[in-house]
Amino acid sequence: MNLSWHLCIMILLYLATGCNHFVSPRMYLKIIPPYFPNPKLLNQLVGAAEIFLGLLLLFPSTKNYAAWGIIALLIAVFPANLFMLQNPKASFGIPKWILLLRLPFQIVLIWWAYQYTF
Repeated sequence: MNLSWHLCIMILLYLATGCNHFVSPRMYLKIIPPYFPNPKLLNQLVGAAEIFLGLLLLFPSTKNYAAWGIIALLIAVFPANLFMLQNPKASFGIPKWILLLRLPFQIVLIWWAYQYTF
């Protein structure tokens, strides 16, 4: 298995973030918009998906599917980023300018995942 350093970073990023959904769920529950049903289940599903997709990135035969899954996941969690920006209680005191920068950063993460779709 020949993994580039940038793919290893991506794998570690999604594995760590996915695990954190289970270690620190309150943080994620706070940023799930109230119009989504069952935030606890959503948090667990997103965490499990991040772990699963991170593991799939390890294998050449599944890397493409994992990258598309990550792109879909990043789009799916975008409402949480907007919710943090619009609701001070969900922002953890993070300055608004950082929350604004976070929105286009999702595009960078999508582009990064897209590099592994072919």
